Amino acid sequence: MAMTAWKQPPNSKLPELLAELASWINRFSPEDGTTPTEIPHVTLHRASRTGEPLRVLYQPSVCLIAQGSKQVMLSDELYTYDASTYLVASVDLPVTGQVAQATPKAPYLCIQLDLDPVEIADLVLKAGAPKPKQQGPHRGLFLGQTSKELLEAVLRLARLLETPEDAPTLAPLAIREILYRLLKGEHGWRLGQIATENSQAQRIAQVIGWLKAHFTEPLSIEKVAREVHMSPSSLHHHFKAVTAMSPLQYQKQLRLQEARRLLLSADVDVATAGFRVGYESPSQFGREYRRLFGTPPGKDLRRLREGGAIG
Repeated sequence: MAMTAWKQPPNSKLPELLAELASWINRFSPEDGTTPTEIPHVTLHRASRTGEPLRVLYQPSVCLIAQGSKQVMLSDELYTYDASTYLVASVDLPVTGQVAQATPKAPYLCIQLDLDPVEIADLVLKAGAPKPKQQGPHRGLFLGQTSKELLEAVLRLARLLETPEDAPTLAPLAIREILYRLLKGEHGWRLGQIATENSQAQRIAQVIGWLKAHFTEPLSIEKVAREVHMSPSSLHHHFKAVTAMSPLQYQKQLRLQEARRLLLSADVDVATAGFRVGYESPSQFGREYRRLFGTPPGKDLRRLREGGAIG
């Protein structure tokens, strides 16, 4: 899904607001990489050069770029966004991300806010659910146009980086406004679906939670369908609508990403890593690992330990 062209309205304050946001991110993330902040659920990202593709698991969050651009692949769908757009993941999704525009003089700068489904549900209850524009659940990843109102709310949150003692009182107010602006946006109904009790989208979010908790176990669609009160066929259809992959493909990505983490951070060999994430056959583990990451586990591990890029 390629990003559509965006035209800045006349006399817009967006450039000024984005410049201020960039200065805050630049100040509190002076080095490339991911920087946690003293404000819970707020993370900063910086890159001074374009990078190779990185496979990660996006948790429910909104990412707003102040400078540069990024590409995200969900299955075979491409999402490209920059300072004119924001990206929302409404459920946990295995994706491939790549910084597409960044230089040492103009680094990629992004602020990420993790989303709390409970908080969204409370806001939907009080402010009303956005009216769905389409029937049924749709992708759990979407782009929206950055508005002045959303950016001002994000800036109120970013300014608290300088006074973290104020964050416990003031950050929840800024976060609540950010959620409100997201829900009022063009695609806010997609976010509202996840928080709507007994909706198909919320049930798929429950399936994802179950898969994350039980990804090392053999997958039984019938068992999972009973857990969320859906038929197996309905579960499969709606799961693919939200995640762009089948439950089995999703489970494989969870397993292989965890195996890669084990290989990199724990003192385990390839066979042990595969066994720990649920593979009984080392050869099957090797084949699927290579299919996802492009190289066999042992070779990939050596490259990672030598400081190579994660692809």
